[in-house]
Amino acid sequence: MRVLVTGGNAGIGYFAAEQLASAGADVVIGSRDPAKAQAATASIRSRVAGAKVGHVRLDLADLASLEPDVGVLDAVLCNAGVALDAPPRRETADGHELMFGTNHLGHFALIARLRPVLAPAARIVTMGSFAAKSAHLDFADLQSSCDYHPKRAYERSKLAQMLFALELDRRLRAAGSAQLSVLAHPGGALDSLTPSRPPVHTRTTGAWLRGLPARMLLQGKDAGARPAVRAVLDPDVEGGQLWGPRVFGLRGRPRPERRWANLADDTAAARLWTESVALTGLDPLG
Repeated sequence: MRVLVTGGNAGIGYFAAEQLASAGADVVIGSRDPAKAQAATASIRSRVAGAKVGHVRLDLADLASLEPDVGVLDAVLCNAGVALDAPPRRETADGHELMFGTNHLGHFALIARLRPVLAPAARIVTMGSFAAKSAHLDFADLQSSCDYHPKRAYERSKLAQMLFALELDRRLRAAGSAQLSVLAHPGGALDSLTPSRPPVHTRTTGAWLRGLPARMLLQGKDAGARPAVRAVLDPDVEGGQLWGPRVFGLRGRPRPERRWANLADDTAAARLWTESVALTGLDPLG
C-alpha cells in the first residue's frame, strides 16, 4: 500500500506517517519544507525497521505547484493545515484567505490533480477537527473578506474540508466508483502529551508535567493520529464515515461516530463544491 500524507513532517501528520510505516505501508510525506520532511523521514527510519518512507515537495497554499510525482497511490491522507491565532488576514499565492485556501481549497485541488494516479479502490481520508463541530459556513463571505476573525476562519476552513470529504464520497457512490472518501478527527491532541521525536518534536519534562491534568480528557498527537490511520487501513471502513476517539470524541481508541449536525447539510456541501470549482478552476471528478 502506498500512501501520501500531506503535512507528514510534523504534528499529527508525522505520527500518522510513522504508524502507517509501522504497518508496512509505503509512505510519501508531502511537505512544503524539504529539510523538515527529510528530518521526519530520518526519524521514522530510526524507529521503524525497514520503513519505506520518502517525501515530495507539496505547498497547498500554491495551487499551481500541486503536481507531485508520487506514483500510483492506494490512499491519500489530507492532513496538512494552517491555523492562525491573530490578525492580520493573510492570503495564499492565489489570493485566497490563507486558512481556507490551504486547508480546504489546497486539498480540493490536490485531489483533482491526483485522480489519475489514484488506485481503483483508493481511499481519500480527510483529517477534520473537533474545532469545526459548531462552525457554519457563510457563503456571502466564504473567505472572511468582510469580517475576519482568525479562530472562526480556521473553524470554517476545517468544516469546509469535512463537507468536501462527504460530498466527494456521495459523488463517488453516484458514479459507481470503488474509491472511498472517509472523515477522521483527532479529538483533543496536545503537544504536552505527545512523546518526543527529536528533532521533529521535543517534549520537555516541564511540559509533560504541566500536561498531566489534561490527560483525563485529552491525549497526545500520536493518539490523535490513530483515527485517520484506522480510516486508511481498516478493511471494514465505509465511505462517508466519521472516525474519532472513543471517549467523548476527545481521547481513546478510534471508533466510527455519528456525523455532527453541521455535517448533515448536503445542500451546503454541494454548494461548496460548486464554489470550490469556480475558485480553483479544478473539479476532482471532472
